Formats: sequence, C-alpha cells, structure tokens
Amino acid sequence: MKVLVLTYYWPPAGGSGVQRWLKFVKYFQDFGIEPIVYTVDDANYPKEDSTLLNEIPKGVEVLKQPIWEPTDILFWKNKNNQKKDISNSTNSGFLSFIRGNFFIPDPKIFWVKPSVKFLQKYLNDNAIDVIISTGPPHSLHLIAQKLHQKNTIKWIADFRDPWTDLYYNSEFNQLKFAKNKNLKLEKSVMKNADCILTVSNSLKKEFDKTAKRVEVITNGYDDEVLSNKTQKLDIKFTISYIGLLPKQSNPKLLFNVLNVLCLENLNLKNDLQLNFIGDISDEVKKEIEVNNLGANTSFTGYVSHKEAVQYQKKSQVLLLLIPNVKKSEGILTGKLFEYLTAKRPILAIGPENGDLSKILKETNAGVVIDFNDEAKLTSEILKLYKQFKRGKLVTNFKDIEQFHRKELTKKISEIIKSI
Repeated sequence: MKVLVLTYYWPPAGGSGVQRWLKFVKYFQDFGIEPIVYTVDDANYPKEDSTLLNEIPKGVEVLKQPIWEPTDILFWKNKNNQKKDISNSTNSGFLSFIRGNFFIPDPKIFWVKPSVKFLQKYLNDNAIDVIISTGPPHSLHLIAQKLHQKNTIKWIADFRDPWTDLYYNSEFNQLKFAKNKNLKLEKSVMKNADCILTVSNSLKKEFDKTAKRVEVITNGYDDEVLSNKTQKLDIKFTISYIGLLPKQSNPKLLFNVLNVLCLENLNLKNDLQLNFIGDISDEVKKEIEVNNLGANTSFTGYVSHKEAVQYQKKSQVLLLLIPNVKKSEGILTGKLFEYLTAKRPILAIGPENGDLSKILKETNAGVVIDFNDEAKLTSEILKLYKQFKRGKLVTNFKDIEQFHRKELTKKISEIIKSI
C-alpha cells in the first residue's frame, strides 16, 4: 500500500514540526505501507538540525519542489543564516497584520499551485492509495484537497495544531474578510477529507462538529531518547525548559513565585538554577529580570535534538508551559512525550482540566498548575525542593510505552488501511 505524505517540515528542518512525520515514515514499512514524501526543495527553515537526515529510511522516495516565500522579503530572512528569535515573530504589529490578512492561510499559499501541477504529473504515472497532508502550514491541506478532487484517491488531513484557533492567530489582527476566508478554507478541508487526524481529545471534540471522521494520534518519543546510560543529574536544583518559548507561554506566575521564595529562603536562592534551552521570547527574559532571577538563570540557544535530550535527562525538574489562550485545553506540546522518557518530575503550568493533565496523571509523571494558582505552585515548588535536598527527587512513571513512535505508527497504519 502506497501513501503520499505532503509535509513542509522535513530534514534538515529542526524543531518539533519535523519529528511527527519523520518518525511515521521511519516505521511505515514495518506495517506494510510504502511512503513517498513530498516536501520543499532548499527551504529556508527557521532552525536546522542536520543530524535528522540520518533518520530518513534508506530507499524512501522524496519528491521536492522549490518554493517562493514572501517572508523572505517581509521578515528579512537570509538564506545563509538561520532566522533568530522565532519566539518573537509575532511582535511586529505591521508585519503580523500583513501576514494575517494577505497570506491566507499562511505564506506557503504560493506553493499550492505549482505543487498541484507537479504532483498531478507524478500521480498520472504512479499509483498512490492515500494522500496525507500535515499542517501547519495549512496550505499543505489545500494542495492535498485539490489532488483529492482531481483523482479517486483517499485523503487524510493531519492537524498537528489547530487552524483558525491556532494560539498565535490573535496576534495577526485579522480583518473580517480574512477571518471568514480562513474559516471557509478550514471547513472545506474538514468536510472533504476522508479522515482528520489530530493530537488531542479536546481537538477531536472540536473537529467532530464539522469533519466526517476524526482520529487522535498523539505525538510521541522514539528510541534515541531511550538510553540505558545513567545520566548524572545537575548538582543544583535545576528547573529546565527545552524548546521554543513564545510570549503566549510566558510563565509570569512562576517567576513571581520564585522571586518571593528566594527572598524568604536563602538556601533555595543559592540552589536554584533556571535553564532555558532554545528560542526564548524577549518578554520572558524581561520578566526574569523584573523578578530578580537573572543571576539564577542560564540561556542556551537552539541545540540539536540529540543535545536537547541530554538536557532533559540531567535536569532535576522539567518545566512544561501551555500558552495561556482560549481553548488551551487541547494543546499538547510535542516535548511532553520526550519529557516522559527523561523520567524527571514534570512541573507544568496550564489548564488543570486539559489533555495534558490527564496524561500526566495517567503516567504519574508530574502535575499541572493552573495559570493563576499561586498557592498551589508555591506548594509544589517547595515540595520538589525538599525532595531535592533529601536526595529523593524521583518519579515512578508508568504506561509510557503507548507513546512510542512505532506504536503510534501502528495505529495510524490501521487508520490508513481502514479508509
């Protein structure tokens, strides 16, 4: 059985967006599915990780087409330098307005027409059973929809993140015509795809209102994070965040609480070390300084996936942050599942009744503190610190095997065959 996977993010792309379909493609052949990948040629990815090229299975056909991106001009991106400060990309009011109102659903819209033309020629000469598109960028779904309409081929649309409800959309200041156009495109994809995939149960409930069939395939972890080597833990009481941290996830409550605790407890102040590894919003950095935590904080820029895993494993506590936006209950960041394999306590700030909270309870991996629950956050940090001082900061994880990428690929393979 052959599937054509349409994805913008593909090695050497770095970051979380590339992991999901790179791993599915890696394991598809174990379940009788032959993947063909369509992606962009010579993309100007915001972040690159060349080590991921080694994970592309040998023999997998990868089709590529160049793309013209207006953001090359609008955001002054340089082909020879990776764009910095992705976390601040929605801070410019004028450029964000242009992005949100004139490039719908996203700047990759200019890739749709040439991609359809290129792929139709391929389909004329090659038998494909199922087309799979993954977004964001959601323009990929528009490519798949046009191919689906022209051919008798089943189509699965994978939503790693929402479309019109994507957490940073509010920063684009969309006018009414832009919002309506976005909604129309989203509904068309939802109604016409044979199956919608998404990453959480809350998103499934939302998509069920429009789509004919919705299935949940969460993100997960793979073998490279499962090392049997004993990792030496940080000597200090480290609370580490690994990944992109936009302003919508700025944990002001955490910094306020830590500031107060450090004033009250000199030992904690001396032991505390906040580690931020990745692209961190300027607003987060300002909040740290306002709360007198600069001396306790370390910033490390973007690192390879392999290095990120090492940071996760040696930290005393792992910090997970959900954007404080509407419908945040359905947000499950990809780093959650690799955090699970690090087997370090997870301190999360987000909606207490969301999908994240359910998974942390199910796996006994940590706790979610509501965005405004100062008392509970204070209590939890003190509890973790006391365990650290006694040398007993450990966790008893359970049932995380269900999130292994191979197990998830088995589930999606069954869905593909069922349609």
